[in-house]
Formats: sequence, structure tokens, C-alpha cells
Amino acid sequence: MGGHGTPPPAARVRPQDARTAVRDAPERTGSAAAPLPASDPVRVRIPAVGVDARLMRLELDGEGRLEPPPPNLPAFAGWYARGTPPGAPGTAVLTGHLDTSAGPAVFYRLGALTPGAGIAVERADGRTALFTVDAVEEYPKDRFPDDRVYGGSGRPELRLITCGGDWSGDTGYRANTVVYATLTGVA
Repeated sequence: MGGHGTPPPAARVRPQDARTAVRDAPERTGSAAAPLPASDPVRVRIPAVGVDARLMRLELDGEGRLEPPPPNLPAFAGWYARGTPPGAPGTAVLTGHLDTSAGPAVFYRLGALTPGAGIAVERADGRTALFTVDAVEEYPKDRFPDDRVYGGSGRPELRLITCGGDWSGDTGYRANTVVYATLTGVA
């Protein structure tokens, strides 16, 4: 992967319906934990790939796409503030840059995660939602599976999204890396 890019997800974020099961969702590897009440996330830690980042609130742009954290804050990840908070029932979405013009960014090694890896999301209520990675997949931006990525099964789930694939000087990265994880504990 050469060059640097801005990694907004290629798909539109849609409101959650926690009762809707998603076809072909990755199989869960850990035992599910009881859902938590809603609380804003403040930090994400992923020891397997060296992530320890503060989280900022993200909104949708005028075209309905999730805005990434500003490129001048490459060490930050963000969460879709109008969506499900991590640990609550439904699918929470975190996103961050793979790299910027300054070099590697917060989710630079995200694609190296493997099923069974742990993700800890610290929350404003003092609890930490502990997730276990179920799958890591890469999708071409022009064939991004909205329902699969943003849909939910009713259990507390987490999606981490960054850019991936080959770099093009004309269009940026040609794919998105998506990590699927399920809530398996609370600290």
C-alpha cells in the first residue's frame, strides 16, 4: 500500500433495527455478554495491534456518509454518535484513518487483527465494554455491503472501519477493512 488517503467509509450509515438479523453475518467466536445501557464511548484499546486511542463523536456529511476524524488528528478514532453506543444492543460503529499525509494513523494495523482478538471500549459511565473479534474482511468501496456491515442481530456488536486495498493517486484507497466483533464481557 503506497501513499496516503482519507478513509471515509464508502457506505451510508442507516438507522439500526436491533430486531433485524443480517444474512451472512460472520459467526461469533466468543460467548455473548448481557447488553449495557447506552453510554458514550471515550477510548478504544486493541492490544493485538497497538491501538490505544481517544474517541471523538462523528456525524454524517451532507451525502449521508460517516465523516472520518479530521486528518490532522491521526491518533484519534471516532464513533457514529447518532448510532448505537458500544456495548448497547445493536451495532456500534468506530472508524479511523489508516494513514494520513503525516504517516501511519490509528487504524494502520487494523487489517492484521484475527478472530479471537480483544477490543476494549472505555465508556463515560466508567464501564469498559469488552469485545471479541469474530472476523476481519475487506470490501471494494464500490461493492460495500451496507446491510452486512451496519445491520445488527439484536446483540451488542461492534464494527471498526478503515481504508484498505490498493492505493490510487486519483481515488485514494480502493477498499475498506471492516472488523466484526461481539460483546463478550464488561469490566
